[in-house]
Amino acid sequence: MPLSPRVPDLAALDLLLSVIELGSLGRAAAAHGISQPSASSRIRYLEKLVGLPVLERTTLGSRPTPAGSLIAEWARGVVRAAEQLDAGIDTLRTERDSHLRVAASQTIAEYLFPGWLMQLRASAPGTAIALESGNSVEVAAAVLDNKAAIGFIEGPQNFRGLQSHVIADDNLVVVVAPGHRWARRGSVTLAELAETPLIQRETGSGTRNWFEHAVSREIPGWRPEVALELSSTTAIKTAAASDVAPAVLSSLAVAAEIAAGTLVSPTVTDLELNRTLRAVWPTGQRLSGPARDLYAIARATGR
Repeated sequence: MPLSPRVPDLAALDLLLSVIELGSLGRAAAAHGISQPSASSRIRYLEKLVGLPVLERTTLGSRPTPAGSLIAEWARGVVRAAEQLDAGIDTLRTERDSHLRVAASQTIAEYLFPGWLMQLRASAPGTAIALESGNSVEVAAAVLDNKAAIGFIEGPQNFRGLQSHVIADDNLVVVVAPGHRWARRGSVTLAELAETPLIQRETGSGTRNWFEHAVSREIPGWRPEVALELSSTTAIKTAAASDVAPAVLSSLAVAAEIAAGTLVSPTVTDLELNRTLRAVWPTGQRLSGPARDLYAIARATGR
């Protein structure tokens, strides 16, 4: 049920109580951080609403009229209730900001999130952070089901109900064992790559989706051949290094192995494999608290 238009707002009632307590409109205005003309305007508006004068101005200050004293007595309970409401809302915000649930695809979770976490810990040391790792489809589902406040994905697809924002650049690379013929040549053509069975992540993986999308743009109707499907990036690297088959992975995931020589990355001569990594959260919502801070850290370090 809507309130009567004659009910004064909380700010005016709170100011009236301050005038009565401090004995001066000027001192009350200073306590509320407003100018004296603004304070006078609020009191005049209050008097207009109730239809009665609430203060008497004297050379010694301001004092309540009989009606003003009665209104002030009623107002004390209203202002105390508002203070309790404000304290309760503040408690809810504190509880929200003390916990952060994050979902991230495997590459991001393993190779980028630890650095972000260190920075977030420095800025919000009291926040408890839980990370759920999975493929991009699983990350999107976690955010949509409110199991995570923010997610980070690799795939090219958009998910209904989620807004996405680019937070970093990455590129995929082909990796093979040092003895593989592509390693000896140092390069591979798109046609060769498209005809070769590869070690792949499971369906729903952002890395797999991005690679298949890139090839399909160049070769319409292309259907991938999978030599081996694994759900772990580490397992894929081990299988590729053992010369089971070539694999396509994020450059972030194989940098150490390429530097050590256990994997070799031949150049793909006619295929663009650059991609973007994105943050996702529910459409129509705004990030707040530690989720907003994490997003800002991810963008700053990734871009």
